[in-house]
Amino acid sequence: MENILTDENGDYGLEYTNAVWASDRMHQDYHDSKVPLSDADFLLEDTTSIMVIEYKNANTRKARDAGFKTPPFNPMDDRKFASIIRKFYDSLHYIHLLGKNKPVKYIYVVETPNGDETMRKRLRDKMKTLLPFELQKKMNMGVMLIDKVDVLSLEEWNKHDEYGKYPFVKIEQRE
Repeated sequence: MENILTDENGDYGLEYTNAVWASDRMHQDYHDSKVPLSDADFLLEDTTSIMVIEYKNANTRKARDAGFKTPPFNPMDDRKFASIIRKFYDSLHYIHLLGKNKPVKYIYVVETPNGDETMRKRLRDKMKTLLPFELQKKMNMGVMLIDKVDVLSLEEWNKHDEYGKYPFVKIEQRE
């Protein structure tokens, strides 16, 4: 589909018509180059920033069916959490190689059974402790690796003043 970046399960897409630039190629480029780096799902550029977007949806049929074989997705699980943090750091290499020099926002869009605003705020606060906010502050060199971190549901993303310009859409609704 034109102007849609599709999630790995093909259930949802990120509509990027209003973006300066957008990509979901990081995973394939890392794989083809045989580099052992983790990747975020989508990159979006607007006039002021680069958005690194990680998307996890445990509320899809495919995810629920997989839940019979594996433990249910828990974004607060230490291993899952560490993976989300690593994706940010590993994505910085890609952004640097592309020559993108705008402030970076890391946005984790997460849908999970029983997930609520309180859980997402706790997750965001926990992420802030391991992302380089304090390092930037301590070094005070004017170089920024990250400008902001957000953790949102699909609905919160789509209603957000800034992010909602690039809505997540259910793929079967668009076909």
